[in-house]
Order: sequence, then C-alpha cells, then structure tokens
Amino acid sequence: MADIWWKAHPHDLHRISDRVSSVYVERSHIDRDENAVVVINKRETVRVPAAMVAVMLLGPGTRVTHGAIRLLADSGTAVCWVGEQGVRMYAAGLGPSRGAGLLHRQAWLVTRPKERLNVARAMYGMRFPGEDVSTATMQQLRGREGARIGKLYQAHSQRTGVAWSRREYRTGDAYAAGDDVNRLLSAANTALYGICHAVIVGIGASPGLGFIHTGSAISFVLDVADLYKADYTIPLAFDLAARGLTDERDARTGLRDRIAQTKLLTRIVADIKALLAPEGADLPEEDVNQLWDDRSGAVAGGTNWSSESDLVINLGLDLVQPTMGDDHIAFIGPEFDVPGVDS
Repeated sequence: MADIWWKAHPHDLHRISDRVSSVYVERSHIDRDENAVVVINKRETVRVPAAMVAVMLLGPGTRVTHGAIRLLADSGTAVCWVGEQGVRMYAAGLGPSRGAGLLHRQAWLVTRPKERLNVARAMYGMRFPGEDVSTATMQQLRGREGARIGKLYQAHSQRTGVAWSRREYRTGDAYAAGDDVNRLLSAANTALYGICHAVIVGIGASPGLGFIHTGSAISFVLDVADLYKADYTIPLAFDLAARGLTDERDARTGLRDRIAQTKLLTRIVADIKALLAPEGADLPEEDVNQLWDDRSGAVAGGTNWSSESDLVINLGLDLVQPTMGDDHIAFIGPEFDVPGVDS
C-alpha cells in the first residue's frame, strides 16, 4: 500500500494563482495557532493563513517552531531559508504544489528541441520588446543579446561617469576579480540568483532544467535571472560605484531594497508561469498521487492493490478562502541590539 505522509489532499490546496506569492520574515519568531502561522516580534503579532501563501521566506534572525513548519508543509507552502529580503537562498523545503505538473511540463519542454527553442525564443523576446524573434536561431539570439548587454554597459558608464572596459569574473570567487563595477555586478548577480532560485523551488519547478543555459544544477535559475539583470543588477552596480559604495554588502542590500520596492517576486512568478504554460491554463492538480503503470500509464496511489477496495487517503484540511491575491508581504522585526548582524 502506497501512502502519502502529508495531511492535506491535493483537492483541498489552493492554486498558486490564488495565493500570496511570498511572505518574507526577518528578526521574528514564527509559531502555529490552529491553521495559521503566527509571526511575532517586539513590534507586532500577525496571523497568516498558511494555505494562502506560496512561499515563506525565512530571513536573518528568524526562529521557527516544529509546529509551524509542519503546518506549512501540510498546507503546501514552500519554506526557504534566505538572506536579507531573499537575496540569497541557503536551503528549501517542500514546494507548494502537491503535483508534479509544472515540473513535468518543464521537463517535456526542455527535452524536445522544437519546444525548447520556442521557450528560449520567448525568453529572449522578453529582453527585446517589440522585436520579432520567432525565426531567429540560438546563435543569432546570443549575438543580439551580447550586443544589447554591451550597449547597456556603455550607456550606464556614460550616465554615471564610471569607467567601463569589459566584464570580468572569477569562477568560485567572482567578487574578487575585476574593478569595482565588476565586483559589484558579481555580488548583485549572486543575490539575484538566490531570489530566482527561491521562487523557482517555491512554485514546484526545477532549478536545473534550463532552456538557454545547460549542464548546471541551476541552469533554469540562470535563465530566469538573465531576464532581470538589465533592470536591476547592471544599473545598480554603476549607481553604487558612482557613489563609492563598493562593498559586497552594498550590492546585496541595494538589490534587496529594489526588489522590495518593485515587487520582483510577483513578477518572477508570473513570468515563469507565462513561459512554461503560455496558454494561461492552470496545470492539473488532480490525482497527483499516482503510480506508473506499463499498460495504462498511471493508476491511483494511496490504494491497497492487494484487495478490490479502494482505500484512497483523503484527510483534507478546512482551508480559508483566497482573499489576499498574488502579492509579496514582508514582516520585519525591529533591529537587534547586537552589532554586526548581517545577511
């Protein structure tokens, strides 16, 4: 008999599109009160319906109880341990989708050259608004992207008065190579990879199945992050260098603030869904606990196949109705009275 260890049944879980995209918690204690997680700090106490959150991001200074983690897992909420404002991801737990629909869709697309090319073109098309990329080859798209980025570097150099020659980085210690702008770019890009990684894991996709990048465990993370560098990390690096702010922490905190101001998390969720399911249809979540069968394709899991009776497990929770919409919410406690606390 195949059983599932979580309590909430797929039919009782809210769709990703009905949830708050992420809740970020910093310098707070997280506990459980019935079917809600409670965020407690010296400034406020907030109840958050667990089933209404796609991703719970736990930032520096956060403590969480076993009961809260169990409730989040039961409710299909991903939990990610991150740096300040989610700019780095250190670990992740269960994703919000009980099914593998998005992952299967991603794998199906990436293993078929025609479909993979279409997704890659769509990604490049997001960087070239108003331009037709429907017939371009990957070689042509890489060339156009290289020229676009080169022009961006020069434009921001002229705008800020910061000298620019070329991009330099060192594998394994990228922040140590190049001039101030290059080091800031490396630090900011690393932070951007962290937030993209957290969102990808949170919505149930694979960070390793890339469409443009390949061969890395974070290929899809690199794909997604490249969509936002022109708007975030590149201008930020030149702005910081022009102000003489050249520490790695300056890049992390600067990107953190821009992400929070522009609600980038919500944008990433929407963009990934549009790329993997462009028709806009919800991926099916029915019968996600299945067993592969060589004749019929799949049969129901949670069933004792040694008898004729179906013993499908259905221990659903009573969940609240969606009311908050797709958004990014942050609960940040007051500063610690401890010097040197950082992300």
